[in-house]
Formats: sequence, C-alpha cells, structure tokens
Amino acid sequence: MQIISTVADMQALAHELRSQDLITGLVPTMGALHEGHLALVRLAAERADKVIVSIFVNPTQFAPNEDFTKYPRELEADVAKCEAAGADYVFAPPPDEIYPKGYSTYLTEERIAKPLEGVSRPTHFRGVTTVVAKLFNICRPDLAVFGQKDAQQVAVIQKMVTDLNFPVDVVVAPTLREPDGLAMSSRNRYLTNTQRTEALALSQALFKARDMVAAGERRSDRLIAEATHILSQHRRVRVIYVALVDRHTMEPMREVEPGRSLIAIAAWVDEVRLIDNIVL
Repeated sequence: MQIISTVADMQALAHELRSQDLITGLVPTMGALHEGHLALVRLAAERADKVIVSIFVNPTQFAPNEDFTKYPRELEADVAKCEAAGADYVFAPPPDEIYPKGYSTYLTEERIAKPLEGVSRPTHFRGVTTVVAKLFNICRPDLAVFGQKDAQQVAVIQKMVTDLNFPVDVVVAPTLREPDGLAMSSRNRYLTNTQRTEALALSQALFKARDMVAAGERRSDRLIAEATHILSQHRRVRVIYVALVDRHTMEPMREVEPGRSLIAIAAWVDEVRLIDNIVL
C-alpha cells in the first residue's frame, strides 16, 4: 500500500487512476481509526477498484476551545489498519499542504449546517465542507463513503455535492456500535470506565425512542421528552440537544415519518462531547 503526503503526488495518482478507467473510492477520516472507520473502508473496497483513505486532522473544523491539539494521532497504526481493511492508498498530508501560508478560501453550506451542531459549533461545518471539497478535488473519487453516525455532516456534504455539481456518489454506511450499544467514535477513548458507562445513556435514549415508534408513537414531543428523561438520569451527562428532524434537511419534524425521520442527540459526558442518532 502506498502512503502519499503531498497534494501534487495525490493529484498525479488520481489522474493516473482516471486514465485507466478505474473506479476510485475515498474514505475521508481524521485518523485514530476504529472498526467503524474500517467498515467504511471495506464498503468502499466492495464498490470501487481502488480505495483511498485520507487521514488528516482538519484544524478548520475545530473551534478554539475544542480538542484539536489532543485529538489522537497514530498514523503508523492507522496505515496498518487501512491496509488490512483493503485500502490501496493512504493520503496523509501535513496541515500546510492543505492550508498553505496565505490560505483564505472557505466553503459554507447555509441551511442544513445551521441547526443542531451548527448552533453550538457555528464554524464546524465550514471546516468540514472546505476540507471535503478540497479532498474531492485532490483525490477525484467516483464515490466517497461516510458514516451515518455523523448524520448532519452527511446531509451537509450531500447538499454540497448536489449544489456544486461534484461528480461524486456519496455512500452512507450504517453506524457501528459496541456490543453494549455505544456508537463507535474516536472520542470514546477519552472516556474513563465510569464515563463510558454513563455514555450508554445516549444509545439507550435512542433505542427507547425507536421502541416507542415501533409501538405506534409518532409525536416528536413525546419521543424527545422520553429520551431527555433517560439522559437526565445520568449525573455526568449534560444534554446539548435532543431533536427529531428530517434526515435530509435537518429541519424539525412534529411527527415521525418512517424512513425519513431521525432522532439526534448531542451531550457532554463530563468534558467529552458525543453525538449519536438513529433513523426511525
């Protein structure tokens, strides 16, 4: 497997792959890879002839008070995992390759990015759309695979692809969970054993909402109230939001529309910020 660290080399490789009429899949990551990421790589390998995994801790999607400096970086281990999962290339540029001195161009999505994460992290999606657009231009993939756990990110990227006519098929893979229900996340490693137990409140609240819908409940206020109640029973958990939204637009919904509605949660577990969601 080849590791590429410069934009010029990655663009040259992308041109070569296209000249050979090979279908290229991209899995954008920030590293610290877990089984959820590797499932994305395996899905890409099923659908593409060649798979590129980008590993880049993107500074522009972190606010000044967030965990950019302590975000785990373990490139050697990540590369080994990528190779085992079926990746052909790892694109791991240093920050000054993506944002060279004097960089001043950013991309924003103005509607889907506003609610939920956009309220408490107002600059986050500007960083996400900017770096993903750059990765699309650098790697020139035919398809890109993202995880459902980052549901709002997926919706924002899908809108960006549509609005800006990127010739990229956005593939969404289901959320992978630990056996106890906790959604896999690189930030889970920040949790102590006690905090991890408390963090299970997020998936428990989502599963309760799913069960209520299966039993016939459709009203968003009742689903949100029950989910919030479950979260409130855990003293280390501080709710940021619980919302029932349209999975494509992130607009609030008064009632569940099966397959279209999504219940999303963000919460602090002490100092660790976690998100999770489930399609109803």
